[in-house]
Amino acid sequence: MAFATRSFVRAASSTATTAAAKKLIVKHVTVIGGGLMGAGIAQVAAASGHTVVLVDQSDEILKKSTKGIEESLKRVTKKKFADKPEAGAEFIEKTLKNLTTSTDAVAVVHSTDLVIEAIVENQEIKNELFKRLDKFAPEHTIFASNTSSLQITQLANSTTRQDRFGGLHFFNPVPMMKLVEVIKTPMTSQKTFESLMDFSKAVGKSPVSCKDTPGFIVNRLLVPYMLEAVRLFERGDASKEDIDVAMKLGAGYPMGPFELLDYVGLDTSKYIIDGWHQLEPNNPLFAPSPLLTKLVEEKKLGAEQNDK
Repeated sequence: MAFATRSFVRAASSTATTAAAKKLIVKHVTVIGGGLMGAGIAQVAAASGHTVVLVDQSDEILKKSTKGIEESLKRVTKKKFADKPEAGAEFIEKTLKNLTTSTDAVAVVHSTDLVIEAIVENQEIKNELFKRLDKFAPEHTIFASNTSSLQITQLANSTTRQDRFGGLHFFNPVPMMKLVEVIKTPMTSQKTFESLMDFSKAVGKSPVSCKDTPGFIVNRLLVPYMLEAVRLFERGDASKEDIDVAMKLGAGYPMGPFELLDYVGLDTSKYIIDGWHQLEPNNPLFAPSPLLTKLVEEKKLGAEQNDK
């Protein structure tokens, strides 16, 4: 009996070792989208030793992205290498060597382990991108979306690699924010999920896991909170200013809900809540706000957006 037990333990150990060996170790990363999020993801991936290709539609956009990454790296090194300027300069040089740019997504996915999409928050455009890249990426390549509000499952269904598809939701500014939400759909394989968790840790982040529920963890709690603040104001229960002060001083939040709405953008918040309302029309947390709709129609999108 003892021999049988030892044999079973050895067999189980061997199986675990084989499974671990099959887990994908991400070395080459393709980031689609050279905006703030995409550039930030490309930066942290390159800084952690990954070979990164940042893709966007034009060289002009990519030049701006690269310049932004260089400036961001300089800010990072001032803190990280405050007493070692030479080490800081070497860190910047190594990071930039790991990063290249391209306007041809199809060409660069031929040799990548992980594709991270960080383009406009539009279901059809994202689906079209993933469907096209699916035809050219190697079989082992994992696809991930940085979407903050769309269903990962619907994006995965635009490809033939539903088991190699997940969510990697980084937070802005990416180089500073430690959190990454790793989203596992019902079709995401355990191997893919573990690879995405490992990658998140490798780029210096603290990953949390979540199912493919609207808004994942942070936005699922945050967006209804902001909308409830708007409803509180709509009913005339309190002023915007008093609501912000109350949440900062009473709950210890760094921003009040209206300050946060200004920062996020009223149009972005409306887009998210409208999408969730379509998914769950009977959920009162996702009910549209007449005031928010009116302000967006009037192009009053928040202080941060109106200053741009």
